[in-house]
Amino acid sequence: MAVITELSSTLESREFSQHLQVDEKHSPRNVPRFCSIRYGIAFIAHLLNFILAAQNTILNITMVAMVNSTDHHSQLNNSTEALPVGSPGDPDKAPSSPAKAPVYDWSPGTQGILFSSISYGILLTVALGGYLAGKVGARKVAGVALLGSSLLTLCIPLAANLGLVSLIATRIVQGLAQGSGFGGHFGLWQKWAPPHERSRLCSISLSGAILGIVAVILLGGIISQVLGWPFVFYIFGGLGCVCSLLWFALVYDDPVSHPWISISEKEYILSTLNQQVSSEKQSLPIKAMLRSLPLWSICLCSFSHQWLINILTIYTPTYISYLYKVNIRDNGLLSSLPFIVAWIVGLLGGQLADFLLTKNFRLITVRKTVTLLGQLPSSALLVALPYLNSSYITTITFLTLSCGISPLCQSGIYINALDIAPRYSSFLLGATRGFAQTSAVLVPVISGFLLNQDPEFGWKNIYFLTFAINVLGFIFFLIFGEADVQDWAKERKLTRL
Repeated sequence: MAVITELSSTLESREFSQHLQVDEKHSPRNVPRFCSIRYGIAFIAHLLNFILAAQNTILNITMVAMVNSTDHHSQLNNSTEALPVGSPGDPDKAPSSPAKAPVYDWSPGTQGILFSSISYGILLTVALGGYLAGKVGARKVAGVALLGSSLLTLCIPLAANLGLVSLIATRIVQGLAQGSGFGGHFGLWQKWAPPHERSRLCSISLSGAILGIVAVILLGGIISQVLGWPFVFYIFGGLGCVCSLLWFALVYDDPVSHPWISISEKEYILSTLNQQVSSEKQSLPIKAMLRSLPLWSICLCSFSHQWLINILTIYTPTYISYLYKVNIRDNGLLSSLPFIVAWIVGLLGGQLADFLLTKNFRLITVRKTVTLLGQLPSSALLVALPYLNSSYITTITFLTLSCGISPLCQSGIYINALDIAPRYSSFLLGATRGFAQTSAVLVPVISGFLLNQDPEFGWKNIYFLTFAINVLGFIFFLIFGEADVQDWAKERKLTRL
């Protein structure tokens, strides 16, 4: 007869606490940190997120050049017949673009569908990518996803010329690849990140997405104006193909298989993760996961924060263009400033979280504090924007502050699954990211609808809705969020009598 016996919660807590302490035998003073292989892996993952986020965001900035801006309130038009640049309207207010670059007559509602189409694919594969990474390795899953997304990015201009349906279909398929990449790369930290360095390593990796947004917004406008908007897709698609080769050459799934890692660093990582690496033979406790309030708090709070992020990334260029009627180059320069600040804060946020842990703050206190700082002030600042649009400097300042402090959540809610279920973290990080990604589908559709009704009140409604969703999401995490390993995620031993 087989009897399942669980490790006692006291033993689990003691082991987890020991792992959060620096192992004396393999102290970080004797093991390199920033010149180490694990930090090298983090910076390559930073590059992966940079490319994927850049390719995801290209349409947000090129849309200013792709549409006939003199007819934003036209009826929904599915035709992609190219219109001459400088068509009726004030030429100073129309985006400046080379004559060879086609311009389309897409209403805000149509643009919303295009913005959200890539998210449909991401939703289907981000959790699957995390699961597959736990089975076949993050190196293969994320590397293939990066290459696929890059090749499809190269095809976007052709798809746009073929028609709206073709463009939407291409974006959905690209989303399938991107979801696998975003979800799959999380599998690295299950085997590479010592518990007391998780915040730093994950924030380095995730902040690459912010830098990718910066690069597209900053350079996309200039490239669109000088060469034409199709070249933004060609350049970032080609760059992604090159980076995928770099990924396969330098990234390995775990310290044991890495050919260049030092013995001291390998022993240090393995000693801290000794009790936390999941067994591939263990099945996922799906029913227990679905009943877990701490896990649901991660999902809902991540969803609310991603709603804020999608509002900022998708509609910052559009909002600046609506208010100040600047050309696409100046729009890119202004829109990139908030994300440059966000990238810096994202890198520093992990340092802050790990510093607080060294000062004996409780892990859940740190997670909730940085989530609070990255969520509520950011959404509150957006609410004030429509009432300050007469002041150019104040508007840009509020946008910069709102976007700049939002990445603090990277060291909070986004890696909380590593705390509550380290054995299933690869799947859960992808699954919670997938749940949050539903906001990327809803935001453009709902925002496009609100802007179609009335642009002035539409912006106010968009920002009020964002604030309300963020408050509710954080309250749920504040009440139910935990950082202790959950019962369903603890090791089970099979004892035969």
